Amino acid sequence: MTPEEKRLDESHQRTRHWKRWGPYVAERQWGTVREDYSPHGTAWEYFPHDHARSRAYRWGEDGIGGISDRHQRVCFALALWNGRDPILKERLFGLTGNEGNHGEDVKEYYFYLDSTPTHSYMKYLYKYPQAAYPYAQLVEENRRRKRRDPEYELLDTGVFNDDRYFDVFMEYAKAAPEDILIKITAWNRGPEEAQLDLLPTMWFRNIWSFGGKHGHPKLWRIKDYSVGDRPAAAVVAAQESRYGTRWLLAEGAPEMLFTENETNFQRVFNFPNATPYVKDSFHDFLVHGARGAVNPAQTGTKCAAHYRARIAPGASVTLRLRLTNNDPHTDGLQAPAQTGALNVNADPARHAQTANPFGEEFEKTFDLRREEADQFYSHRFPQERSGDARNVLRQALAGMLWSKQCYHYDVRTWLEGDPGQPPPPPERKKGRNHDWTHLYNADVLSMPDKWEYPWYAAWDLAFHTIALALVDPDFAKEQLILLLREWYMHPNGQLPAYEWAFGDVNPPVHAWAAWRVYKIEKRVRGRADRSFLERVFHKLLLNFTWWVNRKDPDGMNVFQGGFLGLDNIGVFDRSQPLPTGGHLEQSDGTSWMGMYCLNMLAIALELAREDPAYEDVASKFFEHFVHIAHAINVHGAEGLALWDEEDGFYYDAIHLPNGEQHYLKVRSMVGLIPLFAVETLEPETIARLPGFQRRMQWFLDNMPDFASHVDSSQMSPNGPRRLLSLVDRKQLVRILGYMVDKEEFFSPHGIRALSKFHAAHPYILAVNGSEYRVDYEPAESQSGTFGGNSNWRGPVWFPTNFLMIESLQKFHHYYGDGFKVECPSGSGQQMSLWDVSAEISRSLEHIFLRDGNGRRPLYGSLEKFQKDPWWRDLILFYEYFHGDTGAGLGASHQTGWTGLVAKLLEQTGE
Repeated sequence: MTPEEKRLDESHQRTRHWKRWGPYVAERQWGTVREDYSPHGTAWEYFPHDHARSRAYRWGEDGIGGISDRHQRVCFALALWNGRDPILKERLFGLTGNEGNHGEDVKEYYFYLDSTPTHSYMKYLYKYPQAAYPYAQLVEENRRRKRRDPEYELLDTGVFNDDRYFDVFMEYAKAAPEDILIKITAWNRGPEEAQLDLLPTMWFRNIWSFGGKHGHPKLWRIKDYSVGDRPAAAVVAAQESRYGTRWLLAEGAPEMLFTENETNFQRVFNFPNATPYVKDSFHDFLVHGARGAVNPAQTGTKCAAHYRARIAPGASVTLRLRLTNNDPHTDGLQAPAQTGALNVNADPARHAQTANPFGEEFEKTFDLRREEADQFYSHRFPQERSGDARNVLRQALAGMLWSKQCYHYDVRTWLEGDPGQPPPPPERKKGRNHDWTHLYNADVLSMPDKWEYPWYAAWDLAFHTIALALVDPDFAKEQLILLLREWYMHPNGQLPAYEWAFGDVNPPVHAWAAWRVYKIEKRVRGRADRSFLERVFHKLLLNFTWWVNRKDPDGMNVFQGGFLGLDNIGVFDRSQPLPTGGHLEQSDGTSWMGMYCLNMLAIALELAREDPAYEDVASKFFEHFVHIAHAINVHGAEGLALWDEEDGFYYDAIHLPNGEQHYLKVRSMVGLIPLFAVETLEPETIARLPGFQRRMQWFLDNMPDFASHVDSSQMSPNGPRRLLSLVDRKQLVRILGYMVDKEEFFSPHGIRALSKFHAAHPYILAVNGSEYRVDYEPAESQSGTFGGNSNWRGPVWFPTNFLMIESLQKFHHYYGDGFKVECPSGSGQQMSLWDVSAEISRSLEHIFLRDGNGRRPLYGSLEKFQKDPWWRDLILFYEYFHGDTGAGLGASHQTGWTGLVAKLLEQTGE
């Protein structure tokens, strides 16, 4: 067991709270639903970036490279000023959903370089221009551009020309769970000396202004820490009701600044302030030279250590700080009784602290934690991968671990308002999330992207857990359990989708994720957590019932569901009423439910190994699946199957008020998702479960029309094997003919979400004088459907590709090497389904890896990222990828589900 694995075990046993502190600070709190108290849900406009520096947040905090305790009472992050910016850089800037020509988008360059699961070591990089940050230029140029234009990025403005920027690295190393060492190193990459103000900042989240019995926390300057007669560090004490007292030590003699984390009412609302010391005081102090903006008494609820450096070209400056629960002026920070060199098998936490908190052991702790991080990842992942592949894998997992966030949202309080605050507008009582008043979230959650999507999304989170389980199965399981708890799941059984509309419907993939995490943990740790599986299974029964009752109200086993996470993939916005009237029968909705049945069946069969009571519920899911397979292929809900025999593909079907029924013949991921519902029942498994075996055999013998959907053509020495799949062998061949065709779905970088066929043959539907069309759009969306910031009409998306890879492997498990398809179509090359899955996996991995010319498809024509030695090894994990070139698109830090590349690299190789 490596030292990091020991820390994980201590955390699991709750003997030492290694995860109490972590990167739980958001990268954007402004513009979120939680901070929106407008009458009609205009979140971006109600709390814009311009207010963020001056206005206290209600529900969370944001910062650059920040950390906090898991309840986000105490926060730490870095602020910067280059002497030219109009705003002190305390948070990342980006465009709102209404400003960007492709929706919201962060306009900064920052990278998650490393993290262990307990955050015993973390590393972050922010690239800070030396020129004035072009806020207005970015807003105005992106507003001018149309949807068919590319986004205007920070690199395009020229602020990084001649390398006139700082590389600012932030590193954290825990000497003990409550003793955090901080190192900030700023490099001048430019050709001339440049000034940089660095303000490592600690503050309290403002909970005292919004009622409740929290007490008022306090920061105050105390006596400097000295080594002999020489001052070694400025010291700030922080007292808070939950955690008691902490101390921040800042090496050297920085100028200590204090203020309050209180709204500047005068600036924001033109209303007198109760105190002259407000949230944006450090901005006024530095940018405007307002010396009186900070508290001379050196006390408050927000403080910063102000360092001013002039850095020569190619040189660096390093700051060292320490956030600890050890009083520096007592024996807690004295040299240990036993002295001596720190060896690699020793833990600095056992040695407490030398006489100098920034002495030799400070650096040794960093060296040790880095070494332990390397050891942990070397132990968990194959080392025969290339250095480039190991770098991609490590940064993918770093991004997953850095993307944790303390997420706080009490919907009832949000709707009703806080004591002592103005009452919210009455329109909100019937507005966004008004029917989710049971929801009370105050947990550390995995975010899709802490700037662009700083809120959890149900189906995103399920995919996150697959990559997270590779390094921290406990955290992965906690995430899945949380969304099924009573304070998340609606009383009717629905899972919350995301804060913009908790009532929207995401694909039901939590059972799949729970089953996968269960198996991953069994492999990683050598033991299976049956208690976890049983716990989630019972809650998933409630969610499954909600799906059946709400999305198949007529009991026909054909499901609706709305947009189902695929945003603009359809002819219409599937989250809204149809302009034609009538309703849709959704191929993907029905297929997701088929997959849900099989996931629940697999879990039930596993639980039945030790408890026969689960055999009955396994029978229920077996039979329900077969009914769904019959419905999607034979009759649909109203006589029209969703399988089009003429085309050999699945489509959505529209049912009009006059009784007409038509296929919406768009070749998209909607028609490939039926492949996801596949599972093999092995005879030895069935033989151990006599109750299930008897019921299954009765069903097959007495329901011949339905039995045809269970393939038993493959035999093993123990008897017939049975394949449960929505598609039979002939359908599989026909669908794969489209999927592995380069002119359809099969791109060099994965499976496209929409067939390239529609580039020359757009699907057009005329309705009531309006034209609705679907074109192949391999890059950004050309329309505003579903916000316009995502695009499922041609790009490559990791979650559906990952499921496709797994499904092909399952089909291969049943049919074996004898089942081959021509891949790519027209090539004359025959491949097994396992080989096809490996081909797709490698095509996804190679989006990030350097090709023979040393270029990463990920970065397309971005020469800075392709060639510059300070950029070329930095990896961004985009939301989706160009369907022809593989270039990254959408949210730039959506390590979330794109972090699945770590799992692919682990299991497939390069």
